Amino acid sequence: MRLHLARALTAAALLLTGANAAEAHIVAARLGDFYMGASHPLTDLQDVLLWTATGVLAGTLGATKGRWLILVFPLGLLAGLPLASFFGAAATQLADATMMLAIGMLLAAAAQVPTVVLCAIAFAVAVIRGAANGAELGPETDRLLFAAGLACVGYTVITLTMALTAMFRQTLPDNSASWRFIAVRALGGWIAAIGLMMASLALAT
Repeated sequence: MRLHLARALTAAALLLTGANAAEAHIVAARLGDFYMGASHPLTDLQDVLLWTATGVLAGTLGATKGRWLILVFPLGLLAGLPLASFFGAAATQLADATMMLAIGMLLAAAAQVPTVVLCAIAFAVAVIRGAANGAELGPETDRLLFAAGLACVGYTVITLTMALTAMFRQTLPDNSASWRFIAVRALGGWIAAIGLMMASLALAT
């Protein structure tokens, strides 16, 4: 059982560290630059996992803290786009792995993160992934339309993930939802393990 689990985590980490070059230009040719910005993050496993982990973390902390991310996360994506030239591929992979490890550990520990720290984590994730998405742009891409699409999908994904997590963790009148808290913590453990493996692979290469 442990051997299968280790193999699954290793395979996931390898997929994530190797998933840098999404074919954004093919999408752009068919749907336009706005839709490219909206769809490009959904083709990258690192975006999908980090955005989901951030939304789940915010959802576990409640609506009062999480609602700030509705504004902070899209702004972070926009702030990261022009920074694409400052991030190399190796630095982006290591930063992704570090954030994944940190968020996973917070989820696994069920830590009560202050609002300021939560916003800082979400902003950092958004800047890193905004830069990674910006690095995929070609010279013919309309950056304004791409940025609008990226901000819209960031707002949508983070809001839906927070709402679904909050509903999932909602305590029932008979107090029968305790297993859901354990499930979220177990998910955090998986995310942390993948982040640790990604960091090891990034440092090894």
